[in-house]
Amino acid sequence: MDFATSTKYLYSLGNEVSAMKLGLENIRTLLDALGKPHEKYLKVQVAGTNGKGSVCAFLNSICLAADVKTGLYTSPHLVSITERVKINRIDISEDEFARHSTLVRETAESLLAKGKLEYRPTFFEQMTATALVAFAKAKVELAILETGLGGRLDATTAANAEIAAITRIDLDHQEYLGDTIEEIAAEKAAIIRAGSKVVVGEQSREAIKVVLERCAKFGVEPILTEAHSLPVVFPPLGLSGRHQIENAVVASLVAELLKEYFPITDENKVTGLQKARHPGRLEYQGKYLFDGAHNIGGSNALAEYIREFETRPITLFFGAMNDKNVAEILAILAPLAERIIVTEPSNSRSLSYLELLEQLPVHMSKERVFATDSVKSAIDIANEITPDDGIILVTGSLYLVGEVKTILRSQI
Repeated sequence: MDFATSTKYLYSLGNEVSAMKLGLENIRTLLDALGKPHEKYLKVQVAGTNGKGSVCAFLNSICLAADVKTGLYTSPHLVSITERVKINRIDISEDEFARHSTLVRETAESLLAKGKLEYRPTFFEQMTATALVAFAKAKVELAILETGLGGRLDATTAANAEIAAITRIDLDHQEYLGDTIEEIAAEKAAIIRAGSKVVVGEQSREAIKVVLERCAKFGVEPILTEAHSLPVVFPPLGLSGRHQIENAVVASLVAELLKEYFPITDENKVTGLQKARHPGRLEYQGKYLFDGAHNIGGSNALAEYIREFETRPITLFFGAMNDKNVAEILAILAPLAERIIVTEPSNSRSLSYLELLEQLPVHMSKERVFATDSVKSAIDIANEITPDDGIILVTGSLYLVGEVKTILRSQI
């Protein structure tokens, strides 16, 4: 298959969240048939509610500063599906993506025909397998894997990472992971297994209790970030926001563990933390500020950043998926804005703009609120109503961020 055909096939498998099937048997069977590509390099798996993508970005940057050949697997993508698979910070090429994903598809179809798979591997399962194969073919030394959802039954867990990192745990995806912090923490802590090396970020009392119990069950002695901090005199981080400090500490402690395998120096750590980049997270582009905050924790971190660093009038450009606590998120973000636009990303899980209007704080002046079912129209409205000295804050969903960035890129 060429790139267009391979991506069309993957998208035909359904939405990566609503069409997913949590479980490891299928992906393990698929990886075995592909020659166990995940056993050809060292692996770090990062799970958590907020910050896992940032930890991956920091850690990847540190390792590259130390000349470690890395593979980085993250989700979701913003503009191109190739963003999910990086080798030495560079997105995999469309040709390489097509070649590896075709191998994964053909292997999956063969296993299905032989009755060796329970079902056709999902979008995320096939994406994960494609990344692991690509890393093996590129002969990476280290693969950094961002968990998709949860941990216990997420496809990335089938890679059996030697090192696990757990970022801050909060309420999110309750319909899949459970209604309490304890239940969600148990799903994420399940990436810890016998022999794991583990770094645990700052947690609530309820979450850390569950994580520590998991560690004790397997005789693992975790490294807790609460016992460490960045040096008082430290250069600015490559990722903006005070909340990134705790993510930088997690990445730095994982890098300490990696010193057992690679010649990583303290200077590499400083350079890597400075040079880290993570598109769509507090990312400025002209008069736009993109941030993928899509839950309470992420929204609080965004609001804290805005209150501390932004004095310009803000147009809130908002869209969200249907499994989010939108009323609470808008209660946090709406008061920061002089104008609000609600819209619908082109995603089967999107809330309609009418549903979003119902979730706005009741005291919001109707004269300040605009709504449309088209992201392109929302961009036009935002450009028209935002003063020259203002900024347009695009948030609520990484899918929305990606769609706006795609449209803006096409208008250049």
